[in-house]
Amino acid sequence: MARRRDLLGLAGAGLAAALAPPAFVRDARAADRPRFALGVASGQPRADGMVLWTRLTGTELPAEVAVRWEVAEDEAFTRIVARGVETALAADAHCVHAEPTGLASARWYWYRFGALGQASSVGRTRTAPAAGAAVARLDFAIASCQRWDVGHYAAWRHAAAEALDLVLFLGDYIYEYPGGAHSVRPTDGLLVHTLDGYRARYALHRSDAALQAAHAACPWLLVWDDHEVENDYAGLQGSRLEPDFPARRAAAYRAYWEHMPLAKSARPVDGSMRMHGRLDWGRLARVHLLDDRQMRDPQACPRPGQGGSNTVRPQDCPALADPRRTLLGAAQEAWLAEGWDLGRPWNLLAQQTLMARFSWADPAHGGRYWTDGWDGYPAARRRLLGTVADKRVPGVVVLGGDVHTNYVADLRPDFDDPKSPVVASEFCGTSITSLSLPQSRIDAALAFNPHVKLARGDRRGYGRFRLDTEALHAELRVLDDARDPASGAGTLARFVVEAGRPGPQPA
Repeated sequence: MARRRDLLGLAGAGLAAALAPPAFVRDARAADRPRFALGVASGQPRADGMVLWTRLTGTELPAEVAVRWEVAEDEAFTRIVARGVETALAADAHCVHAEPTGLASARWYWYRFGALGQASSVGRTRTAPAAGAAVARLDFAIASCQRWDVGHYAAWRHAAAEALDLVLFLGDYIYEYPGGAHSVRPTDGLLVHTLDGYRARYALHRSDAALQAAHAACPWLLVWDDHEVENDYAGLQGSRLEPDFPARRAAAYRAYWEHMPLAKSARPVDGSMRMHGRLDWGRLARVHLLDDRQMRDPQACPRPGQGGSNTVRPQDCPALADPRRTLLGAAQEAWLAEGWDLGRPWNLLAQQTLMARFSWADPAHGGRYWTDGWDGYPAARRRLLGTVADKRVPGVVVLGGDVHTNYVADLRPDFDDPKSPVVASEFCGTSITSLSLPQSRIDAALAFNPHVKLARGDRRGYGRFRLDTEALHAELRVLDDARDPASGAGTLARFVVEAGRPGPQPA
């Protein structure tokens, strides 16, 4: 635990150069221009390695910079097990993606970078267990939706102090909005739509010391949602129906890759980027990562003259019933259907939004549904959950974000049929900072959604999970006040999902 507390102090504190040995930092005068002001991060752990990330900062950077990296078995870097050099290019915003290999499986490591006479802060990361290894447990957190201007990142300060193997970040890392008149902390006041704008917005978010500490504490797995590009975009269509939206999306995807601990092979090509993938955590669990933005059909029945979401009654929107409509795209749907693991006790589905049906009016009289989430693609949801039922996929737990509300729910292939079996469990997490609907409005809809066991949108925070062969233990961690960078945190609720028994139960 001491190491995780130290990370809070190191991130953004400018102490990295003082802690590094002389051979790694050769010019103390260079500290006048911080070159690693955005911290470090790791992600995509494998049994023999992971991805390490940083980005050089400051003025007068050369077009090409040699950046050294080291991985060690100890925090003092006396037992270095891997090292190398990457070239940071001005054309890529001087980002660095290092990919060490040959490491031992299922163990912790420390890493750092050095360039231009300076050293980065030190990050802590780990490798995954070997695919066939017996694993006692997996500790992870889920988080999403960290709009800069409406709050501080106190949630990340608490998450960084947790004993976590992984963070699953489920979308909306940045927001493209210009910021509101009553912002808790300001942005640059611009609506982001260019490559330079997206780069600047990522740099703003990554300047936060608590977020840097959370990145430096353990590896992350990431998926994106809409605000990394534009609210409610779908495929190559923006919500404002801009004719040049494909170019805007391409710029946003490039900036996303530049600022995330993703492999070099994930670099966007021709404006597209593969986000979906899998990670096996020994014999305990398979994690499926989904992309519900890039390949989706546009939302059904948008408002006149616009793209994006709406809230509609099915009888007023026949397109909702079209069985061909897809949230994931046909190829990704098939990839998921073929990749469920029937041998491990758990299948964790990391995706962007609430999967459970959530009607805002009585379904007996038609109901009302929000079209940007899974409710806007009910046939695709039935296909996914129907496959889970038909294949008897074990331990399916759907993890989501997007809606800034803690939802805990049973998942059924057919929400209209009370005899439809519960085949999966859902934990859709609240936001790091982004605001939700009034709690009174959410409460008024609960009577129409009996499969939803908890719905709270009035608190910000993250989800903390412990997984073992017998059960998934969930703890919904919430802040006292997300407007306060020193906010305390507590537990809103605890749930358990027993192996072989779909459906969350209060703990």
